[in-house]
Amino acid sequence: MSDEGPAISYLALRRGTRVCGSDGVEVGRVRRVQNNAREHIFDGIVVETKAGRRFVDAPEVARITEQLVTLTVPAAEVLASAPPRSRMLQRLDHMTIVRRAKRELRNR
Repeated sequence: MSDEGPAISYLALRRGTRVCGSDGVEVGRVRRVQNNAREHIFDGIVVETKAGRRFVDAPEVARITEQLVTLTVPAAEVLASAPPRSRMLQRLDHMTIVRRAKRELRNR
């Protein structure tokens, strides 16, 4: 156990929790947790940084505590990554795929 406290589940992770890279530099704060609720799989976290929102994939999360999320990658790598796509755009893409599939099935 470290100064940040005991490890917790990603399900208990709160918005606003500090996020630090493997180099100890603070990246930002947790904006939201991405998970696959149907299969109970942790997908990653969206971090609010000074440069905007960034997505950190689950394998890049080393440890989660009540007060701090520690990553396996340095802060500079997270800040250099591209911003995540919005949930609305993801849903629209999925809806388009479903509509196309239904249309194909009808046309058979």
